[in-house]
Amino acid sequence: METTTSDSSQQAIEEALYRKVAWRLIPLLLACYVVAYLDRVNVGFAKLQMMDQLGFSDTIYGLGAGMFFIGYFLFEVPSNIILHKMGARVWIGRIMISWGLISAAMMFVTTPTMFYVMRFLLGVAEAGFFPGIILYLTYWYPADRRARITAMFMTGIAIAGVIGGPVSGIIMKYTNGIYGWQGWQWMFLLEGLPSVALGLVVIMMLDDRISEARWLTEEERALLAHNIAKDEAHKEDESFLRIISSGKVWLCAAIYFSYVMGVYGVSFFLPTIIKSMGHTDVVEIGLISSIPYSVSVVVMLLVARSADRTGERRWHVAIPGMLGAVGLALSVILAKDGTLAIAALTLGLSGIMTTLPLFWSLPTAFLAGTGAAAGIALINSLGNLAGFVSPYAVGWLKDATGSTDAGVYLLAAAMVVGVLLTLAVPKQLVNR
Repeated sequence: METTTSDSSQQAIEEALYRKVAWRLIPLLLACYVVAYLDRVNVGFAKLQMMDQLGFSDTIYGLGAGMFFIGYFLFEVPSNIILHKMGARVWIGRIMISWGLISAAMMFVTTPTMFYVMRFLLGVAEAGFFPGIILYLTYWYPADRRARITAMFMTGIAIAGVIGGPVSGIIMKYTNGIYGWQGWQWMFLLEGLPSVALGLVVIMMLDDRISEARWLTEEERALLAHNIAKDEAHKEDESFLRIISSGKVWLCAAIYFSYVMGVYGVSFFLPTIIKSMGHTDVVEIGLISSIPYSVSVVVMLLVARSADRTGERRWHVAIPGMLGAVGLALSVILAKDGTLAIAALTLGLSGIMTTLPLFWSLPTAFLAGTGAAAGIALINSLGNLAGFVSPYAVGWLKDATGSTDAGVYLLAAAMVVGVLLTLAVPKQLVNR
C-alpha cells in the first residue's frame, strides 16, 4: 500500500511539473506556429484578388505556391543541425524575423517571376522552423508524453485556419484601395509583421535546454533531465550518413509526403473550393473556411490523448488518414449540396490534420541526438516536397479540366497511400 501511495504521489508531482513546463513553452511556440503557418498559406486568400489583378493562371499560382517548398527542402537539414548545435532560442528567433520580413515583402509582387522568387526565399527563411520545434520538444518531453504535446503545438495549423480565414477576408475587403494598395497587399504586410515581433520574444524568453530553465527548481530540472535520459537510453545516436541510408527514415519520409499532399492541397485551394460552391464574398469565404479548422483542433487533441494513453501509434495515424481520404472524396460527390460538401470537407480536413502530429510519434520513437536533428529535418524536408507537388498538380488539373474535382481526388488518393505505408511500419518499432 505504501509503495502504491508513493508511486501515486510521484506521478502527481510529475503531472504538475509537466503542466508547468507546458504553460511556459507551448503558448509561445503555438503562437509562433500560428503566424508561421498563416504566412505560409495566406497566399491562398491573396489568390482570390491577385490572380485577376496580376493576370496569373492557376498553374502559375500553383507553381508559385509550391516554390516555397523548394527553398524549404534545400535548407532544412543544415538549418536543423545548426539549431541542435547553436540552440533553439537564437536560431528560431532568427528564422521568424527573416520570414516575417520576406512575407510582408510579398506585397510588392507584380510578375510571375517575382512571385516565384519571393515564395522560394520565404521557404529558405522558414527552413528549419517546424522540425526545429519537433526536435526541441524531444529535449523536454519523453516519448510517452510527446504525442499530446506535439498535437497541442500543431493545433497551430488549425488555429491559423480558424483565425486566418476571417482575418484575411476582412483585411482584403476593408483595406482595399487604402493609400493605393490592394487588399491582398495589405494582407501580406499586416500578417507578416507579427512574425518579426514574436521572433524578438523568442530570443528574449526561450530556454535552449532544461539545464538553462531558471524558472524551474533544481529538483524539477533533475527530474525532467532524468526522464529524458531514461527515454534516450534505448536509442542509438546515429551518424548523418547512417540516417540518410536508413530504410526506416525513408519510409517515414514517404508517409509524411503522402499526408502533406493532403494538407497543402486543401490549405492552398480551400478558399477556391469554397468559392466554387457559390460563395463570392471574401469575408464569407473566410468564415466558412474556419469551420473545418475549428473541428480539427478538437479531433487532433482527442486522438493524441488516446495515442499517449494506449501507447499505440500506427492505427492512431492510419484511421484519421483514411477518414481524410473519405472526406475529400465525399466533398466532390456532394458538391451540389453546399452544407453536405462543407461537412465532408470538415471530415476530410479533421482527418488530414490529425495525421500530422500523430505521425511524428513514429520517427521520434527511434531517433536520438544529432541523428534526431538530421533525421527529423530530412523526413520533414522530403515530405514537404509534397507542398510543391500538391498545389502545382491541383492548379494544373484545374486549368486542364476547369474544376478542382480531379485535384481533390488526387489528394484523397495520396492520403490512402499514406495509410498503407503507415501500416507497413513495424509496430514493435514505434508502439510502447
